[in-house]
Amino acid sequence: MKWQHHIEANPDVLAGKPVVKGTRLSVEFLLSLFAEGWTHEQVLENYPSLDRTALQAVFAFSVDCLHDEQYFAQSLAA
Repeated sequence: MKWQHHIEANPDVLAGKPVVKGTRLSVEFLLSLFAEGWTHEQVLENYPSLDRTALQAVFAFSVDCLHDEQYFAQSLAA
């Protein structure tokens, strides 16, 4: 999947946050809906400008962004 066909960052739209092309729906916002427990069906029903391919692009974009990042577990002991 080439997320680049579906995701763009434009400084004139949401201060340059990555959004689904042709919308003002940011990748961050859509991921937050899934993190809250929304299903694909709920997102598509509430945001009819999206389709399954756009949602797949949101996840593909996120994977690419995280691919080279390294996260280390931190001790929660005080």
